[in-house]
Amino acid sequence: MPTYQLFATTPKAMETILTEELQSFGIKNIKATMAGVSFHGDLETAYRACLWSRTANRIFLVLSSFAVKTQEDLYNGVQKIDWFEHLNPEDSFAVSFSAKNSQAINNTHFGALKVKDAIVDQMRAKFQRRPGINTEQPDIRINVYLQGETAQLSLDLSGESLHRRGYRDINIKAPIKENLAAAMLLRSGWPEIAIQNGSLIDPMCGSGTLLLEGAMIAADYAPGLLRDYFGFIGWKKHDAACWKRLRDEAIQRKTAGLAKLPVIVGFDQNRHTVNTALQHIANAGLQNKIHVERRDIKAASPAENWKPGLLICNPPYGERLGDEQETAELYKKFGETLKAHFIGWKAAMIISNPELGFRLGIRSQKPITLFNGALECKLLRLNIEESNFFIPKAKSLEERISQVTQASIAGQSDTEMLSGKDADKEFESGAARFACTDVGKGHELGAPSFANRLKKNLKKLSKWAKQNNITCYRVYDADLPEYAVAIDIYQGDRTWINVQEYEPPESIDQHKADQRLAGLLAEIPGIFEINPDQVFLKIRRKQKSTDQYERHGGQGHFHVIEEGGCKLLVNFEDYLDTGLFLDHRPIRLLIQQQAEGKRFLNLFAYTGSATVHAAVGGARSTTTVDMSNTYINWAKNNMALNKNQGENEFIQADCLEWLEHEAGLPYRRQYGLIFLDPPTFSNSKRMDDVFDIQKDHVELIRNAAALLASGGVLYFSTNFRRFKIDSPALSELNIQEITAATIPEDFARNPKIHYCWRIQKNEAQS
Repeated sequence: MPTYQLFATTPKAMETILTEELQSFGIKNIKATMAGVSFHGDLETAYRACLWSRTANRIFLVLSSFAVKTQEDLYNGVQKIDWFEHLNPEDSFAVSFSAKNSQAINNTHFGALKVKDAIVDQMRAKFQRRPGINTEQPDIRINVYLQGETAQLSLDLSGESLHRRGYRDINIKAPIKENLAAAMLLRSGWPEIAIQNGSLIDPMCGSGTLLLEGAMIAADYAPGLLRDYFGFIGWKKHDAACWKRLRDEAIQRKTAGLAKLPVIVGFDQNRHTVNTALQHIANAGLQNKIHVERRDIKAASPAENWKPGLLICNPPYGERLGDEQETAELYKKFGETLKAHFIGWKAAMIISNPELGFRLGIRSQKPITLFNGALECKLLRLNIEESNFFIPKAKSLEERISQVTQASIAGQSDTEMLSGKDADKEFESGAARFACTDVGKGHELGAPSFANRLKKNLKKLSKWAKQNNITCYRVYDADLPEYAVAIDIYQGDRTWINVQEYEPPESIDQHKADQRLAGLLAEIPGIFEINPDQVFLKIRRKQKSTDQYERHGGQGHFHVIEEGGCKLLVNFEDYLDTGLFLDHRPIRLLIQQQAEGKRFLNLFAYTGSATVHAAVGGARSTTTVDMSNTYINWAKNNMALNKNQGENEFIQADCLEWLEHEAGLPYRRQYGLIFLDPPTFSNSKRMDDVFDIQKDHVELIRNAAALLASGGVLYFSTNFRRFKIDSPALSELNIQEITAATIPEDFARNPKIHYCWRIQKNEAQS
C-alpha cells in the first residue's frame, strides 16, 4: 500500500490526547499542531484512525500543497490533480474551504466555488459530463485550507465529524460532544479503572453521552462501528477488503469486551432526559449494559456491591440554569453527596467557572483545560478522601475578615474555617458591605505601605477631580502588586467606596492574599473618613460570557451620582459592575459634546449612560439597544432621572441580530453618531451563536457603519487587551485610533484598560 500524508483535527487543547491515542494504534512520526495532529500512513492506518479515534473530529488525506497568490492560482492548483483518479463523472462531491491570513481569497464561499469550478471544468472537458454536488453524503468530500499563500488540498476521509458516533438522536442538542466526553474519561483515568472492574457513575447524566463513551472505552467498542457513512466509501481508491477486515476485527473486540463490562449507571432528575438516555443506549445496542434511572443528586449513592470507581459528570455551568445562586447550591449539594456516599472513589467534572468548584469542598488535582465549543472549561479531578475535604470559604467581607483574623491568630489556613448561612447568602449576591467592628482585637491587620500609597493617590487625584468636576473615579489599581485590588470612589449625597479584588495567581498563597485583603480593608474607612458600611467588596474573577452583567443579588439599592451634568444610577450590591464604566468617561463626554442635533445610536448599551450624555448634549433622538431587559429598564430610569424631553427609543434585542437586520434593509436607519462597545465574548443563552470580538468584529463594525449618515461618526471600543483591528478587511472605512485620548487620568497607570477608534465612511462610500 502507498503511504499518505494524513492530518487529524481535534478540538483545541485536545491535541496531546489525540497524539497519545494515535500512538496507541502503532502510528509513529506524529506531530501535534494547533487543533490537530499530522502523521503518515497507508490506507489501513487512515481507516483505523477513522474507526477507532475517540477524540478526533476529522481525518484528512493530503493530495496536494501549492502556492496561492491569486484566485487563478487556486483554480490552477486544483486542476493539476487528475480528479478521474478519485471520482467518476457521474459521482458527487462537496467542497469545504477555509482561509487564514490570505490576501488572495478571504471569502470562504467564493473559495469553495473556485475549487468546485476547477473540478467540474476538468471532468466536463474530458467526459462531456460533470459530477454532481451533494452537501449531505457525497461520494468524496474535498477540503481546502488556505493559510497565507499556501493551500493544502485534502480528501476528508471521515465525511462528517467523527464525534457523530451514530447513537444520538440528531434532533436533540447535547451539552457536550462525544469526543469531548471521551477526552474527559481518558484524562480522568477511566480506562485503567475499567480494567480493574471499577464502576462508572454519572449523577447528572442528561442524554447519556458520558455513560455511552465510558461503556465504549471499557468494552473496547470502536466509536465508528455504528456509522454507515464515511468520506472514503464512495472514493475510487477505497480498499473495501481492508475496511471489511478492520470492521470484522472491531466487532470481535466489541463482543469480547461487552462480556466483561463493569457497572455503569446514570442518574438524572429530569424524566425526559432519562428517556432520551435510554433511547441512545438502545441505539448503541447497550440495553441491559447501562442502567439509568430518575434520581435527584441528593439521592445519588452507589449500591453496596458496586466496586468504587469513577464518578464523572458535566454539571450545569450557570449559563444553562440562568440562576447563579441555584447553580452554587447545586454544587454545594453535590459536594455533600460525594463526601457522604463516595469515599474511596475518584470524581471528575468539567466546569466553566472555577469558583463553583470550591463549592464542592474537596481539593482537586491540577485542573486540565478543555474547550466545550468556544467556551474555555476546566476538568476537575478529585480523590474522594477525608484528607481532601474542607469547608468552602465564606466570601462575604464580614465573614472573610473574621476568618482571616482568627486563622492568623491560630496559625491556620482560612480554608479550615467555617462559613455561615449569612456568608453564603452574601457570596451569592456578589458583593458585601464592609463592617469590621471586631476586626483587629488582639491582632494587627493594618497595611501601612498600602495606606501610604492610597493616601498619596487620593491627594493627587482628588485635586484633579475637583478641577475637572469629576465625582466618580479610580484612586488605586493594584499599584502595589501584593495588594491586588482596584478602588473606586463614588460621590453623591454620600461617598461610597467600591473595592474589587483581583484573583491572585496560583503561585500566591491564598491565606497570605486573604490576610492582605483584610489589612487593606481595615485601612480604607479611616483614609476616606467614611463609615464602614459605605465600603463594598467585589471578588473579580476571570470573566466568562457576560458575567459582569449578571445579577448577583437582590438588594435593589440604587444611588444617584452626577457626571458631566448627567444624573446616573449606580448599584454596589446586586451586580459585579456598578452600572457605570469609569474608564469610558472621556468617550461619554465626547459623545455629549458632539451629539447636538444628531440622531444617536447606542449598541450593547448596558445601562444607557452614553445615551443620557447624548440626550443631555442635545441629540435630536436616541436609540438604545441591549439584550437585557434589566439594563434596558435601568437605561430608561437613567433617562427619566434627567427629565429629557427628546425622542428616545429603547430596544431590547440581540444587538448582532438587530444590526444585521437593520443593515440589510433597503431603507436603513441613519445616525449621525454611533457608540459601539460590545463584550469581548458572549455565549448568552439568548444568543444562537457564540460571539468573539476578535473573530466577529469586522462584520459587526461593517453592519454598524452601514447605519451611519453622510458625515456620521462611529466610535468603536473594546476592552479585549489582545485585540487587533483588521483594517485591511474594513478598507471601505476611514479608521482612526483614538485610544490615548480616551484613557482618563485616573486610568493612566493602565493604558490597556480599553481601545477606541473613530470610524467614518470613506467619501466614496458616503
